[in-house]
Amino acid sequence: MSSHNFELIFDGVGHFGRFQAFVYFASVFQTISCGIHYLASVFMAVTPKFSCGVLGNISQILVSNSSSLKIEDAWALFTPDKEDYMVVQLHNGDVWELAQCSRSKRENPFFEYQYYGNKSDFPCTDGYFYDHTKWKSTVVTEWDLVCHREWFAKSIQPTFMLGVLLGAVIFGDLSDRLGRRFVMWFTSIGQFFLGVAVAFTFDYYSFIAVRFLLAMAASGYLVVVFVYVTEFIGTKVRTWASMHVHAFFAVGVMIVALMGYLVRTWWLYQIFLSTTTLPFVLCCWALPETPFWLLSEGRYEEAQTVIDLMAKWNGTDPCNVSDLLSGEQGGGIGTATGDVSSGEKNHNILHLFCNWNIAKRTLTVWLTWFTGSLGYYVFSLSSVNLGGNEYLNLFLIGAVELPAYAFACIGMDNVGRRNTLTPFLICSGLICMVIMLIPQHCSVLNVLANMAGKFAIGVAFGLIYLYTAELYPTFIRSLAVGSGSMLCRVGSVIAPFCVYLTSVWVFMPQLLVGIMAFLTGMLTLMLPETLGKPLTNTWEEAEDLGAKKVISPAKLPSVLNNMESEKIEMANQGPAGTHG
Repeated sequence: MSSHNFELIFDGVGHFGRFQAFVYFASVFQTISCGIHYLASVFMAVTPKFSCGVLGNISQILVSNSSSLKIEDAWALFTPDKEDYMVVQLHNGDVWELAQCSRSKRENPFFEYQYYGNKSDFPCTDGYFYDHTKWKSTVVTEWDLVCHREWFAKSIQPTFMLGVLLGAVIFGDLSDRLGRRFVMWFTSIGQFFLGVAVAFTFDYYSFIAVRFLLAMAASGYLVVVFVYVTEFIGTKVRTWASMHVHAFFAVGVMIVALMGYLVRTWWLYQIFLSTTTLPFVLCCWALPETPFWLLSEGRYEEAQTVIDLMAKWNGTDPCNVSDLLSGEQGGGIGTATGDVSSGEKNHNILHLFCNWNIAKRTLTVWLTWFTGSLGYYVFSLSSVNLGGNEYLNLFLIGAVELPAYAFACIGMDNVGRRNTLTPFLICSGLICMVIMLIPQHCSVLNVLANMAGKFAIGVAFGLIYLYTAELYPTFIRSLAVGSGSMLCRVGSVIAPFCVYLTSVWVFMPQLLVGIMAFLTGMLTLMLPETLGKPLTNTWEEAEDLGAKKVISPAKLPSVLNNMESEKIEMANQGPAGTHG
């Protein structure tokens, strides 16, 4: 049964009535949880100031010739970036020099900061001292993920993103086989229980393993919820509704900032974050399966029940499944592209490089997906290092996404897809260059510049799915979007390592994102504009997208009818989650 006939459902029950509004807001509410878990490690894996530890009771501490009685008072003067050390005197008279990853015992118990006598060096076998001024505990302080174990801490976010990649593949396929509702139930319940389980992990390895499963569940929900909401919403509002699923993800980022400010113990922080969307877990059983999936599986009576429920809520006349089936048997509008789509299974990723022009288009599209994801997560993850209040920084970086997605919708419908994508990619690259010129002590300017960069990359990131779908013919469109989505997730895996390059040079992440965004923006100038163009069915039509053609008056009605039916087909596919 053709998806064109499916769309006739909304002509009867309405494109976005009371029923669709309930389903939409109930299901996308759980997307907040996805945003929470994706960025939770920003504060959970913070590395505070630390030094090598020593056994025994400390009687006095010296840091740069400033004396104190408690180690808690010494952290304000301790600057490990300058390779400082603390001199501590124990009650038994021993004097130690404590650096970050080494310690030395003075053979002569001379309690002054400068000492030129003999010392014995020892490894940090007695643990570490941590600054608990901001955080009472993090996973770094819990399992001593510093010095030679520092790479364990730096692996937390990349391994999570690997789980995101795997979860999208597995649950995306399961949603087609078992249904959207079942996968949404499973992944939303999984997010809750796995999120709470993270707080009770007993070592680093169990922490990583449970977080990996949590990433799979969060990614699976994010992928399926896009399909779910688009199959309940008519074409008239589908673009706006699907685009603003991203906005709820951004709300999750803002909640991370708020919870990080309120709760400073990592396991309590994780529990509170995980229970934020508990109301959805309690009521998700009430969400119905989509009529699109039920019809595609031949479960017509169940589909009719859902359609009748939609009509009852919306106060409209229901559409009869039997009418849709009779329309299909009579030919209807659904057979227009049947021959083209039947060959979809015979195509693989190599067909995206069938000739030089299409190969250039594919590489540019892939690079855009990768750059959008890389920039999104670099701006988000590095926001806590901008100076000033790190909690407010992350909150603002999340909040700026809300107007970005609204602007993307307006821009791509009025100015065009490419004409919105290109300037904002170039703009984000230029903003990265500007950030490198701002002095580090100007924290307000740094935050504003990063907000502008996140806004620009957010606009580009938000519209790339729709643009990709319009650039390729029907029989390979899903493969093109899926391959681009995989490059998006590769970018999200690489982004944390890019942020870690601040240890090489403080502006290295901005330099890399800036170069990538600017070059990608210039390359997108070669892409054709697709605003107002019908979806293509052949490679010849896809290559002719950028060409200007004159249509004879005799052919105009048939062309307009074809454009309308194919736009319905494209809208039915629905956007996939682009947050990695």
